[in-house]
Amino acid sequence: MYIKRTAEEMIRTVSKSFPCIVVYGPRQVGKSTTIDMMFGDKYRKVTLDDSDDRVLAQSNPKLFLENYRWPLIIDEIQKAPGLLDEIKKIIDEQRLIWMKNDEERQLMYILTGSNRFELQEGISDSLAGRCGVIDMASLSQSEKFGCENPFFEPEIESLRARERQGRKYKTRKEVFEDIFTGGMPDICTGVSERAAYFKSYINTYIERDVMKLISASGELQFRHFISIVALRTAQELHYDEIAGKVGIDVRTCKRWISILQTSGIIYLLQPYMANISNRIIKAPKLYFTDTGLCAYLCKWPNAEMLEDCAMSGAFFETYVVSEIIKNFYAYNRNPSDTLFYYRDIDRKEIDLLYVDSGSIYPIEIKKSTSPANPTKNFSVLEKYKPGSRPGLGIDTCDRIRAINEKAFAFPVYLL
Repeated sequence: MYIKRTAEEMIRTVSKSFPCIVVYGPRQVGKSTTIDMMFGDKYRKVTLDDSDDRVLAQSNPKLFLENYRWPLIIDEIQKAPGLLDEIKKIIDEQRLIWMKNDEERQLMYILTGSNRFELQEGISDSLAGRCGVIDMASLSQSEKFGCENPFFEPEIESLRARERQGRKYKTRKEVFEDIFTGGMPDICTGVSERAAYFKSYINTYIERDVMKLISASGELQFRHFISIVALRTAQELHYDEIAGKVGIDVRTCKRWISILQTSGIIYLLQPYMANISNRIIKAPKLYFTDTGLCAYLCKWPNAEMLEDCAMSGAFFETYVVSEIIKNFYAYNRNPSDTLFYYRDIDRKEIDLLYVDSGSIYPIEIKKSTSPANPTKNFSVLEKYKPGSRPGLGIDTCDRIRAINEKAFAFPVYLL
């Protein structure tokens, strides 16, 4: 069963503006399936998972592209980055032909990749100005349940429009079932059993994406490392502390964190620093982008134990932040331009800041239905007036309601 993705509309929009598009995302989040559903009837497709095609693409990229011709979908493009220079030449030649003949530009190549770490520089150097880039993550809750998913904005009228969609309310227990399941399409559609799937997923991720970037002797340490990182979701990132737990040096820890980040496994939320000050904590906060994978790595056996454990608040916060990040990706928006967190040396913290056009919307995230005083730290933003705006308390309540003059309660099921 195919689950329609919110990003489809943006993929179509970007595809009209460039002769090439690149769709990034972690392994098995549905990149290839989505592209197949949208373009498979008109485009040839080749996957570089196929050893024969991969060898040809690596050894003779020009012959490979002459053999398949465009329009073409190339899956797992990171396995033959040498194709990028040849694609650039073909695009530039075709652009001249279109220009001379006064013809409309077409989409020539669709590239998908699960390891941005290896591709980023090549895309920037070879295809700058020639390709549009789209990020994809695992399924959002709105996609899983077939709900319309407009772009998330914290303005109250935009939020009330979501409420008018008539989505079904979810109890906290149901929310934690969603958190435990995660958003991997094969699990959500019942194709794969959860535990077996994630075991295979980790093995595949390490064997195909990680081993070429770390020493062979580091595999067991990396497996331990990724589990240690999962236990720190929704926490500030301190490289020295993680390095000490794993038994590696800080330099290696930073490189391994970068691998997780560029392959889409984690997201680093930066602190808000409109005015650079030594009173602002400068470490980013770390979030897993798929809560199901994070729960698996933390070895929580079921949703009930996850809801009752000491990490339940961190998982609920991870769920909310990851849902908003997925929404940004679906609309081809960079979350790092808009989403931040706040914490100062007086330990006053705001979970999320939504900063847009000079306006700052504070967001506090609590798993309870009616959290006590969720806006207690919002006053720290008064120094940013007139930018500070009424904020949100995202929790498990059943409807939007006013908390006080500073904020509204917003139910997580409407994200």
